[in-house]
Amino acid sequence: MKINRERLARFKIQGAIAPFYAGRGWEVGHDSVPRFVPGVGGISLNFKVGDSANQYVSDHLEPGVSTSMEEPGAGKNYSYRNNGYNGFSCIGNEAVVVSGTAKGAKGRVTGHHGGCQHVIIDFDDKTLEKLTYDDKIMITAHGVGMEIEGYEKDVRVYALDPDLFAKLGIRSTEAGLEVPVAAVVPAVVMGSGLGSSDSFMGDYDIQTSDPETCREYGIDQLRLGDLVAIWDHDNSIGPSYKQGAVTIGVIIHGDSYLAGHGPGCQVILTSTTGRIVPKIDANANIGKYLGIGRYRRRK
Repeated sequence: MKINRERLARFKIQGAIAPFYAGRGWEVGHDSVPRFVPGVGGISLNFKVGDSANQYVSDHLEPGVSTSMEEPGAGKNYSYRNNGYNGFSCIGNEAVVVSGTAKGAKGRVTGHHGGCQHVIIDFDDKTLEKLTYDDKIMITAHGVGMEIEGYEKDVRVYALDPDLFAKLGIRSTEAGLEVPVAAVVPAVVMGSGLGSSDSFMGDYDIQTSDPETCREYGIDQLRLGDLVAIWDHDNSIGPSYKQGAVTIGVIIHGDSYLAGHGPGCQVILTSTTGRIVPKIDANANIGKYLGIGRYRRRK
């Protein structure tokens, strides 16, 4: 598959590690049970790409390192500079620690979490142990503006590094772009994040409040980093229902107890005209393609 790689800008953007924060304390789930559990932000030591999205007692837990340009709760999540940091980083981009005892360590961007507007980054275990909340991280932004030759009018690409695109196993067929995915879900299960005005600075959640539906579509088996197809959803501008449209996303954060929430799915491909053809492949996970998270080789 040929893309407009030679026309894609490469530039540096810098963020800092976002601390864990507890918001209002107790949060009441869709089951009417109040809980106080780990959530967004921080340096997660044992939650990684490749893990089950519902593995831990948590809510919207982010794997690896959560980063931002702004302090949480400061009312600046959508500041111009944080929008730039969030919007221009792409899944698969290289990230480098540029301060502290972990200086020089390299990782990979694995997603954007909407609302808190975090950029999530995978690092190896040794780096995670060395990092502090004072450290700075530099990302080489590359991928915004990508187009696929022959599909410029039918398929939009968002927040995807060109090198990762080349590893996804996508091929052109008479029906359209065949894309390996770990699961295919219907539009009806999509929740928090609907109504957003864009499809590249955050994610939207796959609802998990109905166990039978989760089992039917394999939602209860989703792993962080899995590629997922969403039927009848068009993300050309923002997430919206449209019969015949197809969207491909990546699972970027853990499950949630809250009504209307669940594992976060960040859009990387969308077609209003349905020119995306999902193909089930249990190995369709960015961790496997990038050699990160649970797929990282031990040295």
